[in-house]
Amino acid sequence: MALTRNFKETVLERAKVDAEFRVGLLTEAAECLLNNETGVAKCLLRDYVNATLGFQELANIVNKKPTSLMRMLSDKGNPSIDNMALVISVMRQHEGIELHVSAA
Repeated sequence: MALTRNFKETVLERAKVDAEFRVGLLTEAAECLLNNETGVAKCLLRDYVNATLGFQELANIVNKKPTSLMRMLSDKGNPSIDNMALVISVMRQHEGIELHVSAA
């Protein structure tokens, strides 16, 4: 059965209107980083940026080129821990949340 709608479009549209979903993207991205699933984390962060700030606005905030940020969060991107921490911090502040780590 063929999909009637692009999955990425569905995710982006939901993220634009659902704050709980956006928080879930950020939380899951942070958890993925801690579990060495960097590819998934970058994908989730990219979806969050596209649905909220956009790469141009994020670039203005972090004082980097939009293309550098896009490349950093691409499948083949290899961001430094400093850059990932900066991006997550900006997104967390934009969403107005705090992230905490707890052991289970």
